[in-house]
Amino acid sequence: MTITTDVLVIGAGLAGERTAIQVASRGLQVILLSLVPPRRSHSTAAQGGMQAALGNMARSQGDSPDVHFEDTVKGSDWGCDQDVARRFVTLAPVAVREAAYWGVPWSRVVAGRHKLPDGDEVEEAQQKEGLIAARNFGGTKKWRACYASDGTGHALVYALDNEVLKLGIQVHDRMEAVALVHDGQRCYGAVARDLRTGEVRPYLARATVIATGGHGRIYGHSTNGLINEGTGMAIALDTGVVPLGNMEAVQFHPTGVVPGDILVSEACRGDGGYLLDKDEHRFMPDYEPAKKELASRDVVSRRMVQHIRKGLGVESPYGPHLWLDIRHVGKQHIEANLREVATICRDFLGIDPVHQLIPVRPTQHYSMGGVRTNSSGRAYGLAGLYAAGEAACWDLHGFNRLGGNSVAETLVAGMVVGKTIAEDLWWLDIPSSERVAASLAQEACRQVEERVHRLNAGGTEHVFDLRNRMSNILMEKVGIFRNGTELAEAVEKLTEVSHRARRLGLQSGGAGASPELALALRLPGMIRLALCIAYGALQRTESRGSHHREDHPYRDDAHWLKRTLATWPPGADLPALSYEPVCITELPPGERGYGESQVLAGTEKVHG
Repeated sequence: MTITTDVLVIGAGLAGERTAIQVASRGLQVILLSLVPPRRSHSTAAQGGMQAALGNMARSQGDSPDVHFEDTVKGSDWGCDQDVARRFVTLAPVAVREAAYWGVPWSRVVAGRHKLPDGDEVEEAQQKEGLIAARNFGGTKKWRACYASDGTGHALVYALDNEVLKLGIQVHDRMEAVALVHDGQRCYGAVARDLRTGEVRPYLARATVIATGGHGRIYGHSTNGLINEGTGMAIALDTGVVPLGNMEAVQFHPTGVVPGDILVSEACRGDGGYLLDKDEHRFMPDYEPAKKELASRDVVSRRMVQHIRKGLGVESPYGPHLWLDIRHVGKQHIEANLREVATICRDFLGIDPVHQLIPVRPTQHYSMGGVRTNSSGRAYGLAGLYAAGEAACWDLHGFNRLGGNSVAETLVAGMVVGKTIAEDLWWLDIPSSERVAASLAQEACRQVEERVHRLNAGGTEHVFDLRNRMSNILMEKVGIFRNGTELAEAVEKLTEVSHRARRLGLQSGGAGASPELALALRLPGMIRLALCIAYGALQRTESRGSHHREDHPYRDDAHWLKRTLATWPPGADLPALSYEPVCITELPPGERGYGESQVLAGTEKVHG
């Protein structure tokens, strides 16, 4: 049975739902396609906050979209598009107030004198009482992260999902998009597989949005939910014409717990937490005396690994780690503002952070890369295709994302992309293409069913073995620190895994709700994403943001002030890479303001 709609949104997290709300409010029919019910999306895991320059706190005074813009560009290591960053910082305050209108219980300013964990005192103005509060986050000059305790994502998802229900937007959950329907020029929808029954079903739409989140689980050790395997990016890459942008830009978050890799929020450090080594020495001021624990995430992660390499990590059965200390923040503050962190520690680690140290180390967290779009959210390569949120390379984040900018991006990008779609569809009418679209959908379904048949026919390679092999290669050779030798080895080994994946076979019957079959359909695309990351990193002979080459330790603006675009030609072993210039409108390249910053300008090395 073919299902038709005006707009098909693949992914029902914050970016997907916000896009759907914007489109549906213009009177268009929308279907949300989701692996899980929306309230189980990975967006609910966002803890710390959403960046928006409101200026309500004593430590926020003087904040503005201009300051937010500067922080974002410097945080990106001049890898972002500045026209996108300007649009984003202007709309973020609108988005956070709109969320309040929809019922998000933002934490609010409490007037009076307050003592901070570092011993300082602040006076919150009486006239600001009850306004939306903010907390400190890494890489920002001002307190800007609006928050709902440390359950910000949870609060936002529930509020947006209520709006989805009010607008009557259809949600088809437990469905996975496995291919896009296209003719090489226009996208007409997607083919989806019912995860409960195994049925393959075509969805035809005048506009299709990829909002499937990140690819973290291709790394294995990740703070991402198990559903974050880069599906949306992979099916876009499989078209052969849609490029992925900056896939080598992969962020590691400083504080994944050990063991388990579950994220404990940057809010812990923003609210005054310290990083300690095996001797319980607070080491970050030794490396970053100005920003300390609140340098940007890429910097803090590198400093932590450097410190562990010196033999100052805490040995454990799960490998060396460091400590996160929030004991001095106090029980009252932890229970009020870091309660999800406390719950994670108690339930998963068996420790109480009110009295005990939290074992942490850097863990894969976020993809700055994704489906390349223009500033309005239209994907490169295929008309009728759009992308939003972490699945997209809009490009707001460049080579490093500031904490809290991703949650804000989901809402702002949803506003922008939804408006673009409504405007595009206002004049676009393609009834003459319906017969063509139906034929393309039928062929796409046939190809998916053929893939399923081949897997059931039996092959010599097992899906879980190859997935573990891929993840181990990425973790060992394409991590926080990179070098040409290991990246070349990663490309070679991943290419071998890709070839082996052509011989996948199922050990189970593969009928109905088969996790093995679902992963077998997904895995070749995941491996191609891994190759885009490794090959792009090998070619980029500089260090920028999260991409740190030990054999090329300086940022090289003369040669690399540009974005990587990766497409996958049919039958190719490696992606085809091309490059486009970064859009610089206001802030010319310079120092980021962190102590480790190093820029190669011509033949001169300029140290921060």
